[in-house]
Amino acid sequence: MTEDFGDLASGASDAATGGLIARTLEDPTGLRKGHTRENACLNCGAELVGAHCHNCGQRAHIHRTLGAFFHDLLHGVLHFEGKTWRTLPLLVWKPGKLTREYIDGKRASYVSPIALFLFVVFFSYALFSALGGDQALSPQVTGFEQAKAAYATNEEELVKLRNDRQRNLDDPESLARIDAEIQSLEDDQKGLGTVLGGVGDEFEKDFIAGFEKTPLPEDSGLAKAIEKVRKNPQLAIYKAQTNAYKFSWMLIPLSVPFVWLLFPFNRRFKGYDHTVFTTYSIAFMIMLVAVVSLLFYYGWGGLGGLLLFYAPWHMYRQLRGAYELGRWGALWRMLTLSMFAWVAIGLFISVIGAMAA
Repeated sequence: MTEDFGDLASGASDAATGGLIARTLEDPTGLRKGHTRENACLNCGAELVGAHCHNCGQRAHIHRTLGAFFHDLLHGVLHFEGKTWRTLPLLVWKPGKLTREYIDGKRASYVSPIALFLFVVFFSYALFSALGGDQALSPQVTGFEQAKAAYATNEEELVKLRNDRQRNLDDPESLARIDAEIQSLEDDQKGLGTVLGGVGDEFEKDFIAGFEKTPLPEDSGLAKAIEKVRKNPQLAIYKAQTNAYKFSWMLIPLSVPFVWLLFPFNRRFKGYDHTVFTTYSIAFMIMLVAVVSLLFYYGWGGLGGLLLFYAPWHMYRQLRGAYELGRWGALWRMLTLSMFAWVAIGLFISVIGAMAA
């Protein structure tokens, strides 16, 4: 039986060798240049001299099968051109090396900072929503129910304002103020109605019936914004969540100046270096928060709390490797940057809060 297996293996080997020889005779270069044996790139028309076009980079061999389509789909979603599995381990454990090599030009092997940042933000937002993160902020309502509650609260407020308007028809100053508040609430209702997808006829009524458009008064400021949040906290929470996701990129320009302050007289490191450092660092911190949230959700809060202590150590390692610092230089900069980070987060929250009001 062993001899039969050996003969079978030998036969398979001979068949494979014969196939390679036939392929070589058929195409002296040893490369099949296209599904229909094109000699020029199907994308830009350049003459092919290898497995990829030297002009535009497209593969020479183009598959035209349904199986190839789904292979490309899985490759794009899961494999991410192989860069993800080379980038993430370095981002987690050797962030300084990753940052330094990317800045120095070794980029073909790694996911770019902004691409990784956007991927992490999208993944974290999806995870936060799946775990009911909005419930932590407002236990009474979540997701679609939260939007419905905000819409209902606005409707009640609109009824009161419209009654007040009828009682103040002879008072131009009060009438202008009431109309401005009505206009603001109606704008909120339009946004909520869009989110809710027009479920039910009651959500369309507010779009049909409207009042006279009156611009907001010049004295509308922080006090009125706070009052709006107090009257309808569900709407404020909904807006804050949406804006935080859409404008998370603002964390980068808010943080870069603080990183620059760590090297004010160093001519070697430029704004680009600081931006790459900041983007990779924020991407990791968001990813860390997502993992910790997952641990807390499944009852591993102790482990999640301990994991948060890795954040300053990660910052220390990234500073030391990216800027080639000594231990003391990386340590004091890590402590300073940790304080700066909270300032940047505070500014970001202020901006998001203003948008939500």
